[in-house]
Amino acid sequence: MTDIESTNRDDVAQHELESSLTARVVRSFGESPDDRLGFIMTSLTTHLHSFLREVRLTEDEWARGIEFVTAAGHITDDRRQEFILLSDVLGASMQTIAMNNPVVGDATEATVVGPFFTEESPEIPLGGDMAGGASGRPCWVEGTVTDTAGVPLAGARIDVWEADSDGFYDVQYDDGRAAGRGHLYTDDVGGYRFWGLRPVPYPIPHDGPVGELLAAVGRSPMRASHLHFKVSSEGMRTLITHIFVEGDELLESDAVFGVRDSLTKKFVEHAGGSSTPDGRDLGDSAWSSVRFDIVLSSVPS
Repeated sequence: MTDIESTNRDDVAQHELESSLTARVVRSFGESPDDRLGFIMTSLTTHLHSFLREVRLTEDEWARGIEFVTAAGHITDDRRQEFILLSDVLGASMQTIAMNNPVVGDATEATVVGPFFTEESPEIPLGGDMAGGASGRPCWVEGTVTDTAGVPLAGARIDVWEADSDGFYDVQYDDGRAAGRGHLYTDDVGGYRFWGLRPVPYPIPHDGPVGELLAAVGRSPMRASHLHFKVSSEGMRTLITHIFVEGDELLESDAVFGVRDSLTKKFVEHAGGSSTPDGRDLGDSAWSSVRFDIVLSSVPS
């Protein structure tokens, strides 16, 4: 037998060994009492084994991967979710959102929730200030909430949250503050309005394993300037989205791929001393304003 023939035989044997292992693992999920779970695990196994074989993962690389996942678990707590960050920077979060929020007429597009949403936030009145003492330039935000037929949705709940001028959310501080966060309800004609802060760019938390990964591959941890919204109304699909600042240089390189053209809005700048929509006295402070009309789709029947 020639060396070439021997090599070819060994290659065939190796291929059969690897293929048979994948087949055995796939079969192990064949009796799952949960059909959906069985399908997911079968597909996951098939794609995972294909990935391993395609890149010819070394044992050292496998060990480093295990160390990475372990480190992500260790740094995760009730205030920080490293696995959401990992999902975000891999585009898995946005892909899942895209699949689960199909285009429906002119309904507002969804984007990532991010790791800093909390279920509890202070209620603010219409026209109130959600900044809560957080630093930054005041920004007047207003708009309407309607369904896809243009019918106003009265009493819709709007949760909003954002970073301060230093790029930090309230939950990243250790003093228990509630700032840059709040919720309010639309009026009888679906209108809403509140004072917040003009969004600024900031880095996702990059002092952990996800940050090390981004640095290793030469990617920036910076997010484009944005303001978060969660909007809910009875009978309608709950929307989680952002608005982004038109002209932001990070729109094309947002670390979590969350930017959508329809969510990029013009933030109008106003000089200090100029009149505000509600008569608020800001003294000589400059301020901004933006309009964001929100369209919710109905829950599928």
